[in-house]
Amino acid sequence: MAKIVAAMNMTLDGFCDHTSMIADDEIHQHYTELLRESGAVIYGRKTYQLMEFWPSLVKNPSGNRAMDEFAVAMDNIPKIVFSRTLKELDWPTARLATRDLEVEVSELRRQEGKPALVGSPSLIAELTRLRQIDEYQLSVQPTVIGNGLQLFKDITDRVDLKLLKTKTFDCGAVTLYYEPTKR
Repeated sequence: MAKIVAAMNMTLDGFCDHTSMIADDEIHQHYTELLRESGAVIYGRKTYQLMEFWPSLVKNPSGNRAMDEFAVAMDNIPKIVFSRTLKELDWPTARLATRDLEVEVSELRRQEGKPALVGSPSLIAELTRLRQIDEYQLSVQPTVIGNGLQLFKDITDRVDLKLLKTKTFDCGAVTLYYEPTKR
């Protein structure tokens, strides 16, 4: 069974805003490895459209090795996109989901192999409500922004997590690895 892994950057005060995050070489290398070790990534429309930046770096590398390697890993990984407004995708490694989130994720779970990443806040929240996340990898950035999109804003039922490990970065970010406990 493939694991479903929620992977998200967030500020210390719990907001998801990629423009407020540290994206140094070490962070890029971390996420490049994560993408290479995963079988697919699941996005909503907004996050997918943010990620559409990366193919331009594959075609015209920046010269920053960590960013360029991340761009290649992002370009290569299969992407499943949930959208009510997009009708087609230009990225060859991306496809629009044709089934609802729970059915699509259940199908991924039945497959053997690499984990599937969930990389959109709204999908992480929905899969948390459905109890479909096997592991959370939350990278907490040493930044406070005061407002924005909260990752777990709409969660109304308690979710208990067990800390598996941590990873600390030189920039002060910390990735917390959790698995849900059974209640």
